Amino acid sequence: MGRQWLHAKRAIVNLKKGQIVGKLVKEITVAAKLGGGDPAANARLFAALEKARKAGVTRDAIERAIAKGSGTGGDKVNLDHIVYEGYAPHKVAIIVEVYTDNHNRTASEIRVLFKKGVLGTAGSNKFLFDHVGLVEAHTATPDVDMEAVAIEAGANDFETLTHQQNDDVPEGAAGARFITERTEVHNVSSWLKQNGWNVITAEIGYLAKQFPDLDDTHRAEVGEFLQELEDHDDVQRVWAALK
Repeated sequence: MGRQWLHAKRAIVNLKKGQIVGKLVKEITVAAKLGGGDPAANARLFAALEKARKAGVTRDAIERAIAKGSGTGGDKVNLDHIVYEGYAPHKVAIIVEVYTDNHNRTASEIRVLFKKGVLGTAGSNKFLFDHVGLVEAHTATPDVDMEAVAIEAGANDFETLTHQQNDDVPEGAAGARFITERTEVHNVSSWLKQNGWNVITAEIGYLAKQFPDLDDTHRAEVGEFLQELEDHDDVQRVWAALK
């Protein structure tokens, strides 16, 4: 029985890894389609490549995705980037980013997921978020002046990150999420790398302006709803007003 459980667990892990790789390849393809295949001139592509490399996506897969999206490969890309707005249970605002080759199918399936969620609803809410660049990184220097680093790197603001908040930040290290203009993700990330920081992720996303107060039970219900959304093959990223 134990061996069967172990095989099942490995199968689940492999499935999840395959889903993550597939989503990242889609993200690279669409980024190259929207802004071209040069990451130095395409902040969205640069951010997608950073995430893909961190997740272990192969170089061949990355190059094929860029070629497909930029039109330099043999395959024509039919993926489109769509943003859905809505609310998770307990009025938690969310934004769902989707990459799809079939708008009608995906829209129908997303609506079903919203209906399944307790009090989950679609509805306009982008005004509750800032559309920004986000760079998460850490340094071995524990007493670093984060404000000075943010200014030097060209970020607009920062939030400290601990190992408990993000396990990619080693215990004892100083971590931060730097909030930037969308066009400055590449520059901020490059400055941090050149100055001894380890960049965890660099991306363009949505940052909630306010967060509802939730107890543990409500937080768990929201988490289950968000997980269902994230498990959908076409869903690339879910941004939630949830701490």
